[in-house]
Amino acid sequence: MRAKPLSPQGAIGLCCPSHVPLYEAAPGQEIPWSREYKNIIACMEKEGFPVVQADNMYKKDWGFLASDSQRGADLNRLAGDQRVEYILFGGGEGAPEVLPYLEFELFKQNPKRICSYSDGTTILNAIWAKTGLETYYGQAPTLFTDWTDYNRRHFEGHILSDSMTEHEQASPWLCLRPGVAEGVLVGGYTLNFALLLGTEYFPVDVGEPHILFLEDHAKFGGEDHVSAILGYMEQSAFMKSVTGLVFGNYADHPCPHLYARLKLLGERRHIPVAYCDDFGHGQNHAILPIGRRARLSLGEDGCSLQYL
Repeated sequence: MRAKPLSPQGAIGLCCPSHVPLYEAAPGQEIPWSREYKNIIACMEKEGFPVVQADNMYKKDWGFLASDSQRGADLNRLAGDQRVEYILFGGGEGAPEVLPYLEFELFKQNPKRICSYSDGTTILNAIWAKTGLETYYGQAPTLFTDWTDYNRRHFEGHILSDSMTEHEQASPWLCLRPGVAEGVLVGGYTLNFALLLGTEYFPVDVGEPHILFLEDHAKFGGEDHVSAILGYMEQSAFMKSVTGLVFGNYADHPCPHLYARLKLLGERRHIPVAYCDDFGHGQNHAILPIGRRARLSLGEDGCSLQYL
């Protein structure tokens, strides 16, 4: 199931299941730029998109976050709000706590495009797995303050339309193991996706082929950290359904040990594997549609990901 695109004057629903934003910083106060939302909202409205802010967006009943039930209520409210055409939220920590409070039937009955990245991996994959509604991985509210041409094209091709029928690469992919695969796209930030496997919130059919995309960044952990998470995932029943893997944006420098580890995974599973800098915690924020059938082709002559 795919929701209709965001219309030119369609309302954007904002919530924060994984961090506490500030609407406006006090004079002289230093805060992470991604936490200050006054400018973000102004940029959205400047582009013609009305903004609906969730009720509990700025609360911190837990000190570091709004409560789990408050954050779940915010997502449910935006899902049921007929004004909202597009739900957008960023990363942080805390998304797994929200899952028990989500009214998945609301999302199914009121389909709309939902996008996030990083910690949002948990919510995006759970909504698709529980409802069949495609969700979108790769972008966050902060991008509205500093668009690049590449990120903008992905927003226009996946959120404002369905015009992107083949994934646009930021630069040529590194083919670690060649081959061709077809399946349903799933994935996101490595740790969040791994922790979701085997839970009641990711009831996937392992008889259905899946193309897995993962991303991570060196600032969160070394190559040993990524390798350990991959090892955990390789032991899951879900990995038997994976027909191809694309890994994104780990670092801004070559990572030969990680390349070797990803290649080893491909050899063990007999699947094609590629590495790229298109999506994740870097400068490029390509969108990948979770739940979309796709065809992955990797070889010496080039690499492609086509949407079927």
